[in-house]
Amino acid sequence: MENSNSKGIGLKIALGILLALFLGTAFYTSKLYNEKKENEATLTSEKNQVMADLSSMAKQYDIVIGENEVANQNLVEARGRIQGLMDSLKISQNSVNSLWRYKKKFMALQEEMDVLLTENDKLKIENQLLATSLDSTNMQLEERAVFTDSLLVQNTQLSEVVENASVLQTVGLNGYGVIERSSGKLIPTERAKRSDKIRVCYTVAKNALVGAGDKELYVQILDPVNNVLGANEQIQFEQTILNYSLVSKFNYENKNLDICEFVAPNDDFTAGRYVVNVFNENELISTSEFTLR
Repeated sequence: MENSNSKGIGLKIALGILLALFLGTAFYTSKLYNEKKENEATLTSEKNQVMADLSSMAKQYDIVIGENEVANQNLVEARGRIQGLMDSLKISQNSVNSLWRYKKKFMALQEEMDVLLTENDKLKIENQLLATSLDSTNMQLEERAVFTDSLLVQNTQLSEVVENASVLQTVGLNGYGVIERSSGKLIPTERAKRSDKIRVCYTVAKNALVGAGDKELYVQILDPVNNVLGANEQIQFEQTILNYSLVSKFNYENKNLDICEFVAPNDDFTAGRYVVNVFNENELISTSEFTLR
C-alpha cells in the first residue's frame, strides 16, 4: 500500500516537472517570437529611415545640378552613386550587419555631398568675382567703342564657362591695335595706319581639375580678308590642320592667369574687321573680333 502511494506521488511530481518544462518552453518560445518581430520591425523602420535620408540627399543634388547651366560631372556622378545605393537597399535583407553597411555608405556619401556642395558654392562666388574683375580691366584698356563690342563677346563667353571641365578655358578675350612709343608705352587705337601691333589679352580661368605646369594655347588672328597674321605656321591634330599666329606659352598654377600677347603686321594693317581665336589644341575655346578704321 505504501509502495503504491509512493509511486502515485512520484508520478505526480514527474507530471508537475513536465508541465513546468512545457510552460517554460512555451513562454521562452513566445518571448523569442515576440523579440524577433520587434527586431524585424526595428530593422524595417531603420531601413526606411536610411532610404528616406538617401532620397532627401538625391533631391538636394537634383536641385543643385538643375541650377547649373552646364552639369557638374562630379555632382552627377555622386547623384548616380546615391541612386545605386537606394536600388541595392531596396532588395537587401533585413539584418543588423547589412543595415550597418548601408548606414556606413550613407555617412560616406553625406560627407562627400558636404564637400561637393561647398566647392560648388565657392566656384559660383569665384565666377562672379572673375566677371567683376574682367569688367574693370576692360574699362581701363579699351576705348568706349571697343569696350562695348568686347563686353558683348565677354558676357557670351562667361555664360559658357564649364566649371568642373577637365580642360583649360579662357574668358575675356579681346584684341585691339596699339601704338608703341619708344619708351615702351602702349596706346590703344582704332586706326589701322597708326597701329604698330595687335595686342591680344585673355584670362585663363581657374580649374582645379587641370594639373599645374607648363601649358600652351594657340592664338589665331585673321585680317579682313581672312589672312592669318603673325607666324602663320601649321600644326596637325589627327585629321585637323590649324594655322596659328603664335603659341601662347605659360605656367599654370591652378589659379586665374591674365595673359597678353602681341602680333606685328606681316605688312601694313588694313582697315576692316579682325577676328581673334584661341585654340586648346584643335578645340576653339574662345573668339572675339574688333575693327580698325
